[in-house]
Amino acid sequence: MDRALAPEADHLALDVRGMVFDALAAGPEDGPLVLFLHGFPEFASCWREQIAAAARAGYRAVAVDQRGYSPGARPEGPAAYTVDELVADVFAFADALQAERFHLVGHDWGGVLAWPAAGRRPERIRTLTVLSTPHPRALAGAVAESEEQRESLSYIGLFRREGKAEEVLLGEDAAALRGIYQGRVPGDLVEENVRRLREPGALTAALNWYRALEGTAADAPPIEVPVLYLWGEGDLAFTAAAAEATGEWVSGEYDYVRLDGASHWLPEEDPERIIPPILEHLKRG
Repeated sequence: MDRALAPEADHLALDVRGMVFDALAAGPEDGPLVLFLHGFPEFASCWREQIAAAARAGYRAVAVDQRGYSPGARPEGPAAYTVDELVADVFAFADALQAERFHLVGHDWGGVLAWPAAGRRPERIRTLTVLSTPHPRALAGAVAESEEQRESLSYIGLFRREGKAEEVLLGEDAAALRGIYQGRVPGDLVEENVRRLREPGALTAALNWYRALEGTAADAPPIEVPVLYLWGEGDLAFTAAAAEATGEWVSGEYDYVRLDGASHWLPEEDPERIIPPILEHLKRG
């Protein structure tokens, strides 16, 4: 990764579960851990602004290039990318960082993992912050009831087609892959993401998250830990119905922030609006 993408962060290698994961870290090593989980098609660098802000506030902020995105953690075949395997990675990261309890922040697919992680093992999560991704059960309800939500997720059908998805996304100088970002993500991040996803096996590994998804994400139980949920009203994947139903699946403290004029790409496009509520939520926790 280009150092310029995250100038305030150090580069770590986490050796967990027989794989090596690349990570960005900042802040005091003895500070409370804040673990950041990226989505598709993103890397740890999507959190560069949030890492720096959390570090300045005294936290140990760590963002990991997750399974399939780290070259040293790229097993073959969709079976290696189930939600259960990916959630197990999350707790392995915390163990490697010697954090029994930690704050968890996720966006997009990172949110898909963060919800069940917090629901299944609340004793380890200080606070949960999710950007864009509704609670899995709220999303499942919206999919069942809303044609708009089903249409918003229709791209998954392409992503699950082995070979075809790679051809479409990388064809014509990766025009379709670049288009996913909607012009909302800084150009340096887009170009670095595209470069890395063009590496042999990288895009297929990232798409294997979709190819392994067989409804297991909907098994997330209600959430007991304090939750901050941020959603942009222009989100391309998740509708207002799913976002607004998320609170029904949180039994503890809950703060919902709707961001007018924002899209799906909250970590990269709107750090000025999302960092203050995140820091306040961490502080309360």
